[in-house]
Amino acid sequence: MHHLWRLPRTISLANRPAAGLWRWLLDPASLTQRLQAVCNEFRVEVIRSSWARPTLDELRTLNLRLGQRALIREVHLLCDGKPWVFARTVIPRETLAGKYRRLTRLGNRSLGAVLFADTTMHRAEVHVARLTPTHKLYSCATRSLTSQPRHLWGRRSLFYLRERPLLLSEIFLHDMRSCSPPI
Repeated sequence: MHHLWRLPRTISLANRPAAGLWRWLLDPASLTQRLQAVCNEFRVEVIRSSWARPTLDELRTLNLRLGQRALIREVHLLCDGKPWVFARTVIPRETLAGKYRRLTRLGNRSLGAVLFADTTMHRAEVHVARLTPTHKLYSCATRSLTSQPRHLWGRRSLFYLRERPLLLSEIFLHDMRSCSPPI
């Protein structure tokens, strides 16, 4: 089976997006901080935050049992009032123990700000994907867009807080070529 999410080094030059977007996909820094640097006004808009069943792929990635529920948070990262990124976070119940219970109450605060401020945080390798309309994440990401692009690029990573995982997928809705991430 062809796996949707792939390590960047396995994607040929001919199959990559424009260089500007590729740099955003591979940027190891906090996406929130990068967007704040290029936007006049940055805001997080919560689409949903509730206990639900992750997709089969998300369950496998997080080593969760079939049917297990997790906290799923979907947001738009808005730059000057426009959605530039759709982000979906899947947080297993076990990850939300102790001080990490606060992740259930982020509201319109950025998850990235919490993750990158945590000294125990480490991030696994980034995987990237070209999403088409047949993919569930594409449907979620484009629900509020006025026009549907032929495809979208996204990245996802497992983050670990005190060795407890969460899965963050970030789907780029904006043509990022005009605004390279600051170095």
